[in-house]
Amino acid sequence: YGMRTIVLGMAGFLALAAPAGARTVRAGPSNYQAAVAGLAAGDVLELAAGEYARGLDVVGLVGSPEGWIVIRGPATGKRAVFLGDPGQNRNTVEIEGSSYVAIENLVLDGQDVANVDAIKARRGEKPTHHIRIESCTIVRHGATQQTVGISTKCPTWGWVIRKNRISGAGTGMYLGNSDGSDPFVAGAIEGNLVEDTVGYNLQVKHQVERPAVEGMPQGESVTILRHNVFIKGDGESPDGDRPNVLVGTFPESGAGSRDRYEIYGNVFFHNPRESLLQATGRVAIHDNIFVDTTESAIYLTDHNGPLRAAYVYHNTIHAASRGVSLGSLPREECRVAGNLIFANEPIVGEPGKAAGVEGNLVDSVANARKHVARPGTELGRIDFHPLAGRCTGPALDLSPFRAHADFDHDFDGNPKGEARIRGAYAGEGASRAWKLDRAFKDEWE
Repeated sequence: YGMRTIVLGMAGFLALAAPAGARTVRAGPSNYQAAVAGLAAGDVLELAAGEYARGLDVVGLVGSPEGWIVIRGPATGKRAVFLGDPGQNRNTVEIEGSSYVAIENLVLDGQDVANVDAIKARRGEKPTHHIRIESCTIVRHGATQQTVGISTKCPTWGWVIRKNRISGAGTGMYLGNSDGSDPFVAGAIEGNLVEDTVGYNLQVKHQVERPAVEGMPQGESVTILRHNVFIKGDGESPDGDRPNVLVGTFPESGAGSRDRYEIYGNVFFHNPRESLLQATGRVAIHDNIFVDTTESAIYLTDHNGPLRAAYVYHNTIHAASRGVSLGSLPREECRVAGNLIFANEPIVGEPGKAAGVEGNLVDSVANARKHVARPGTELGRIDFHPLAGRCTGPALDLSPFRAHADFDHDFDGNPKGEARIRGAYAGEGASRAWKLDRAFKDEWE
């Protein structure tokens, strides 16, 4: 689809030539622990199919930008399955004091054991950074709302969480600590499918301050959420209803205070009691699809800190009580532009007092069929590509968004041209366009 490569400032995401002496190691359920402990920069550990009942300790493993350590299971056929500990003595994959490590193609089966997280970066004396979790499957981690698929509880940066499927967890991803310490910085969460969680599909916690940890970014950083599919189920949330995704604010001053989130190309689908996306701090939200909520599709507000800047453009919103809702006026800048909104109340709250609300096309949910190909709330059938000659308006000025990744490409990855079409699609439906479904978003790279 012509998507551009985005550089996130995370040196070493793609390993270069492996260091001299790098090895490929093979191990199975009986001998993998010793093999893991002996890994060095550039090594690849290939795990055999089978059941692994003693967990995976990624402790003190240090690769390099040129030589990532890779731990992987089979990508097809019979899989390497790590089982949750019924004795509750550990999380299934525990990461501590490690860097430049990739974990790929594992199946993590929590066996419905309460409070056993699938993957957890735990507290330790040494930092954990540049970790890549890719193409893993996380199931049966929903015994409680506090049981998490992927969790970080130490200062982290340079993480890539990519192409994973998390089904039915208590919380899909919980990144950062509940009190605002141990921040998650300069990460990329991309191409994942997170479905039917009890609480959040994803929460990135607010940050009180940027700790003075050697190597942690202190300047302006970006955390990107792109091309994910976030789906909530109808089940009760005993510890409180939660939006599909919540991203928290950054430090109010000093290091990290100029950070931002860029959230684009995602699907946010269904929430029976909460919003689809809640955000604060400094955030760019563009070219996403939001469908089916009894609350707000996008709710922007002060939460554990101030809402500073909100750029909301070229999103498609359908079947929401409220489309874009600002509970607080951004301190720096507010732009709500070029969105296509079918909601009971399209734009509500503080943006009425702000400049930069322009060029949105709004109508009732019932009238959506006059504008788009196949509106509705059934995944696999819905299609929000514009009908011929519809959803257009004057060309939008995209220059305020030039700092944002892929600001000039739509949900399908197509160029926006003069940006005359409203919503997440820059043109009418095409045969190659990915169908909105309970599946990974194809061909987004």
